[in-house]
Amino acid sequence: MSQPFVTATVSASADMSAEARVAAYDWKALTGELDSYGCAVLPKLLTPEECSHIAALYRDKSHFRSHIIMARHGFGKGEYRYFNYPLPDLVGGLRTALYPRLAGVANDWNERMGMAQRFPADHASYLRQCHDAGQTRPTPLLLQYVPGDFNCLHQDLYGDLCFPIQVAILLSEPGRDFSGGEFALTEQRPRMQSRVEVVPLHQGDAVAFAVHNRPVQGTKGNYRVNLRHGVSRVRSGMRHTVGIIFHDAR
Repeated sequence: MSQPFVTATVSASADMSAEARVAAYDWKALTGELDSYGCAVLPKLLTPEECSHIAALYRDKSHFRSHIIMARHGFGKGEYRYFNYPLPDLVGGLRTALYPRLAGVANDWNERMGMAQRFPADHASYLRQCHDAGQTRPTPLLLQYVPGDFNCLHQDLYGDLCFPIQVAILLSEPGRDFSGGEFALTEQRPRMQSRVEVVPLHQGDAVAFAVHNRPVQGTKGNYRVNLRHGVSRVRSGMRHTVGIIFHDAR
């Protein structure tokens, strides 16, 4: 049975904490980064203690609805688990707090690309649209990589309704917990070679990035580019990431 008011499961304190930390960023500058490069970094969104707490959830299957082994599906090598509802307070709080900041960007992008869909101002209303369309399964996930693991370039779509920006938070510290495993974004431009953006992150840093398409200003107006994201091969250690996807899945 679907849960149309999922955000109600987030504690008030977690919701307020998430809103306060999200509001502290320079969103004019972040929007400029998203518009220019298709991605933007939110430094130190989580503390090291919060990162360790979320990463430790991976061992407890009760928090998750499914477990994916990437190699079985041709996704790469590594594994991840999709959270159940109710989401952990911090994950759910950040999902609720980040969405309104990104919805304005998403609506501007759709207008510039000539797409009719507009996104509501609050996440609960958007989830209601997803659930009405049969997309009722939660999509936030926790990923785990060990040496030799990687994530092929892909797009997290999951259904007809797709919010065009998502957020990934690195829970491990490069150089201490793991090596390799860089986040990469590729952008396929019409009649041009693809552009690659490699995003350096530290523990607790988040990257907001385009899921599928974004507009680019050309000499004759806006045109649409296609994006995919992935993770390069982990060379040593263990890498954990939490992914916050704003649409739910079929």
